[in-house]
Amino acid sequence: MKNITSETKPNIPEVEITLRDLFKKARDICKYLFSRWKVIILVGSVGMLIGIGYSYFDKAMYSAESTFVLEDQGGSSLGQYAGIASMVGLNIGSGGGDGIFKGDNIIQLYKSRRMIEKTLLTPADFGSQSELLINRYIDIKQIKKKLKDQSLKILDFRKGVQLTTAHDSLITVIIKDISENSLTVSKPDKKLSIIRVAVTFEDELFAKEFANCLIKNVNDFYVQTKIRKSSENVSVLQRQADSMKNVLNRSIYGAASSVDANPNANLALQVLKAPSQRGQIDIQANTAIYSEIIKNLELAKISLRMETPLIQMIDEPVLPLARNKVGFVKGAVFGTVISTLLAFAYLLLARVIKSLEG
Repeated sequence: MKNITSETKPNIPEVEITLRDLFKKARDICKYLFSRWKVIILVGSVGMLIGIGYSYFDKAMYSAESTFVLEDQGGSSLGQYAGIASMVGLNIGSGGGDGIFKGDNIIQLYKSRRMIEKTLLTPADFGSQSELLINRYIDIKQIKKKLKDQSLKILDFRKGVQLTTAHDSLITVIIKDISENSLTVSKPDKKLSIIRVAVTFEDELFAKEFANCLIKNVNDFYVQTKIRKSSENVSVLQRQADSMKNVLNRSIYGAASSVDANPNANLALQVLKAPSQRGQIDIQANTAIYSEIIKNLELAKISLRMETPLIQMIDEPVLPLARNKVGFVKGAVFGTVISTLLAFAYLLLARVIKSLEG
């Protein structure tokens, strides 16, 4: 009686592939490809012509690169002054905009609509004439010729012109194109505070001027935001100090006037001393208040200096800019190599399919 629990294993022949077999298959493939050399040469020649044609019609792109170092001293360096201020009962804070620009937020600031729009509406010098960057962009890209809406074709961008909804819609299209295709902002080394800004465009002068204006607008906005609270604090204290100084001066003149009114006062009459004594008390009180305000003002100025970030340019775009264009030789080589590889893949796939059908 056979054991029904036993399983019958099918006999699967073991296939062994030796190194000799691999060499043989490789040799057969080489012979097969060599036998189709006419097809391979034809496809390679077509790819070479396509590559040359692409290099001929490819537009030259110019890259304007700028690098700068951003040093923010607002954190650790301010601690020693904050300790001194706390001894006299003052709190000079920890900065105006630290939370806004922590990490890589400044990189996103460069790509924000507000900064790019402000840069596009900035006038720049192009040779002997000055015009808004957005007008230069529209002329080079020939955007108005591509627009179907006639109301957009007659739009005019001038300095000080009131922007309408139609202006905003066109600006949105331009900003999207610049953000996706022309503007690159990065930190080459995450451990360092060096920021790289690159603008790639088909017009050399536009790329250079747009990069310079964008960096200036963003860095100015960054500095003003970082020191906004401290700057407002200094302004308030300065107004208080000026006002208190005027009050103190009036107290001094008032005390002097009371003495001049009774130059030879009878020392036995105390009532004649009252105006002079009251004036001296006002002078002492106003002097104490003025001294306290001046102390607070100086501490606020120290805080402002410490919180002001240092932005130092390392490299600026200089004409002539780096030119990026596919040359005829490079286009021919790439076209030939890619088309030849595609021909190899097609021939091998066709052989495999034919062998399976046979």
